[in-house]
Amino acid sequence: MNLETLPRLTVRGDRFVDTHGRHVMLRGVNLGGDCKVPFPHGGTHVPTDFADHRTVSFIGRPFPLAEADTHFRRLRHWGFNSLRLLTTWEAVEHAGPGLYDEAYLDYYAQICERAGAHGLYVLVDFHQDVFSRMTGGDGAPAWVFETVGLDFTRFPAADAAHVMQAAYDYADPRPRQPERYAQMSWANNYNMPVNGVMWTLFFGGARFTPDFQVDGRNVQDYLQGHFFGAQRALAERVAHLPHVIGFDILNEPSSGWIGRPLSRPHLKKTAEEPRPVLPGPAWTPFDALAALRGMPRDVPNMEISLRRLGIVQNGTRRVNPNGIRVWLPEREDPFEVAGAYRWEAGQPVPLCEDFFQRQGGQAVDFANDHLAPFFNRAATNLRSVRPDWLVFAEPDLLAGDPQHSFPSELPAGTVNAGHCYEVTTLVLKRVLEPVGVNLMHGRVLFGPGQIEADYRRELAQVQGCSQRVNGGCPTLIGEFGIPFDLREGRAYRAFAAGDHGPRPWRAHERALGRMYNALDQLLLSAMLWNYTASNRNHLAVGDGWNQEDLSIFSEDQRLDREDLDSGGRALAGFVRPYARFIQGTLRWMHFDQRKRRFELGFEADPSLPAPTEIFIPRRQFPNGYRLDAPGLVVMDQAVADAQSLRLLAHEKKLFTVRVQG
Repeated sequence: MNLETLPRLTVRGDRFVDTHGRHVMLRGVNLGGDCKVPFPHGGTHVPTDFADHRTVSFIGRPFPLAEADTHFRRLRHWGFNSLRLLTTWEAVEHAGPGLYDEAYLDYYAQICERAGAHGLYVLVDFHQDVFSRMTGGDGAPAWVFETVGLDFTRFPAADAAHVMQAAYDYADPRPRQPERYAQMSWANNYNMPVNGVMWTLFFGGARFTPDFQVDGRNVQDYLQGHFFGAQRALAERVAHLPHVIGFDILNEPSSGWIGRPLSRPHLKKTAEEPRPVLPGPAWTPFDALAALRGMPRDVPNMEISLRRLGIVQNGTRRVNPNGIRVWLPEREDPFEVAGAYRWEAGQPVPLCEDFFQRQGGQAVDFANDHLAPFFNRAATNLRSVRPDWLVFAEPDLLAGDPQHSFPSELPAGTVNAGHCYEVTTLVLKRVLEPVGVNLMHGRVLFGPGQIEADYRRELAQVQGCSQRVNGGCPTLIGEFGIPFDLREGRAYRAFAAGDHGPRPWRAHERALGRMYNALDQLLLSAMLWNYTASNRNHLAVGDGWNQEDLSIFSEDQRLDREDLDSGGRALAGFVRPYARFIQGTLRWMHFDQRKRRFELGFEADPSLPAPTEIFIPRRQFPNGYRLDAPGLVVMDQAVADAQSLRLLAHEKKLFTVRVQG
């Protein structure tokens, strides 16, 4: 397939439509988990002190160009029609302010071109997790910390950030060291000092630190200006590609301290404080600012409790016990300068408890006062390069209340790209069944039906945000998925012992199947997290980032290099039938894997010149299928070795299509 045969996409109401006017379902995958780290030796399983941060390269992420066609063929073979292709601010501008990695930009554009040649739409994703690699995640380049006056080499020692490379003992032969670096503990950084400082300055510097200037601009304008500059530099490289549908502006944005009380810890989710409680130290902004100045603090310690179905306090924890100052010499704390607190007799004293909640007598609304202007600036910046690009916007990750986490007015052509995981599965690395648990909401679930319904409820909450945007906008679930290293990698051990069939992956398949069932019921487009070409069946490596292991592919399982399925994990869980293009409007879609039965209903519009196209995977229908599509013209009846079905309607009515294995 060449670039000209992939019709451009736009939005109409709450749907994606192509140039023929067909309703489009995007079922894609995130590519990939290791794009967060440099190539070739940037994974968190490799020790580093980040001293080379200005000279690193991301060329080779998600894979070298020479390997691109093989990976894209595999993804198309598995039925995906789209990619959320990761990049980071650091990948573009790591060398210094305004210094773009031109070779990387060329490489990224070439990857995009290859994807289009294989019939894959591309959504450019400017990714971040907990702000940067130096703060335990990925995203921003290291020079931004020096810009605001922070010494990133002191973050771990001062408990200002939780960084695997500082916590992990690489001489210890154990692949997992939970006492040093617990699974999924990287997310704690959202509640830690440096993330609080950086996100508050990035989104709210003009409001909360109006006198903090960098090169003659407020710090917020300076940081966002460089972020948008890097985004524009990449946009100019891919603007000529019709299958690049737009930009996911910023993965999982965080409000930092905006909207939070200065010194009251968040220990319980309430109607007044709907943010989820995170495990680990329950930092307040006041604790964090004192610790950054070099003062030890005792803060509440939060832990997961299955008995109490939630996250509860278990004592206190002393943070920054050695009193390490993190601000660079001769640099001031901008929040102290702005009047949040002051020092008296060697002790910090809070001056304004609602400093981050009210300014100038007005209550602070992060979504509408800070996130909305950011998305509008991003849209203006990108659409000056290509006016028809879609803007994919994500709500505040930790807002807690979905109805207040997303701005109500956003640029035309905005898509809600919020995420939805089963948090319990992510954290516990267990698929709990037949009795499940929702730790975030304290619910016990009985049987697969309730577990699936609970996930559908979570998806529906994300989808509900779209109804408030511009009178209703499309929803694309930007991330969902499961960890494959369940039960300390039990499936990997079985595979290594010679069991190369589906049995080790049954729990994974069931969990993925429930997720896709819920997506089908809500008719949601979605991007599975993730496909990592460098993934290994190793508990210390996984996707190459903070011991996460959610990749549907592993090089360690690729035993037959001629077989596109070789290397795949739990294929039956995600290689499923679905309608890619609909000649009209899709009304329902359902797949019963056990009965090998797929059906859908759609309101046909015969004025549209292109047919409905359905992906029918051989994996689910190995012996072929019977088609029941009364009133529809079969344009090219799929046989046992084909994976697509095209149907044309000549009447304006509701049609039902049934495929039976």
